[in-house]
Amino acid sequence: MANAPGRITLWNVEVFVATAEEASISAAAKRLETSPATVSQQLTSLEGAIGTTLLNRSARPVALTPAGEMFLRRAHAILNEAEQARAELAMADLSRLMRLRLGMIEDFDADVTPHLLTDMAETLTSCQFLLETGASHRLFDLLDTRALDVIVASDIGSAAPWMEVHPLMQEPFVAAVPKGALDGRDAQRTLRRMPFVQYTTRHHMGRMIASHLARQNITLRGRFELDSYHAIMAMVASGAGWSILTPLGWQRAQRFRDQVDLVALPYGELTRTISLVARRDVLGEMPADMAGRLRPALQNLIVGPTLSAAPWLSDRMRVL
Repeated sequence: MANAPGRITLWNVEVFVATAEEASISAAAKRLETSPATVSQQLTSLEGAIGTTLLNRSARPVALTPAGEMFLRRAHAILNEAEQARAELAMADLSRLMRLRLGMIEDFDADVTPHLLTDMAETLTSCQFLLETGASHRLFDLLDTRALDVIVASDIGSAAPWMEVHPLMQEPFVAAVPKGALDGRDAQRTLRRMPFVQYTTRHHMGRMIASHLARQNITLRGRFELDSYHAIMAMVASGAGWSILTPLGWQRAQRFRDQVDLVALPYGELTRTISLVARRDVLGEMPADMAGRLRPALQNLIVGPTLSAAPWLSDRMRVL
């Protein structure tokens, strides 16, 4: 049904916010999974309803007018209120929740994620679950733009007031070395002479490692920069070098674990925290409930098996 003159719809507002944040009609259309023509139509409808121009669509990039700057603050509040109302109604009767957009780091996609989805599906009987897996920095971007409702990701050091954060687990960074490569040898000296297989600095975890080494004034002989745990573990297992990763990365590449030794990082301690994050005051008690479901799963599926294989990690890796 066509929008009546003077009527503002949530779809109008969502399209406006996406266009303002992306500064591009085509980018907004891609984000909203619709067409540029639809975006333009909704913007025209909204501006007609309000009676003023909100965006300079002839500019590149698309720019907000003074009225648009003013309305954007209200638009965010409108969308937050709508999300909160939807969540409150769903929490009153969880079976009514129709959609949950969940982002999970790739570290959990083989075990923890299926467990969580199966568990929640028993309660949210009418809910469609939309799952996005990826690197932590990408998941935070998608949460920021409202493309996701909840994410489970490694903290990236940029918590904002609008975030509701539930810490789940902490794990250290460790050295993964070819089997027996350090037997009876000085770890620092031996590893400095070996090629370093680096986790890509295009991802937050790689930047964490690089920054840590820089703070320790450590320069390593790096020849390889990869973005796959399996590829890194394969390289280490073959004797091509050593790497810095987390026990989760080691656990995911099960095929190569018997050919790789995990040892404490000899260049200072470095840890990361994995948390569940949502928009504050939007989903009610649901984020806390999800975190409560995840912690036993993390203990049983991740932390327990890892500590059984590497007991020396027992005071470093834990559920929070």
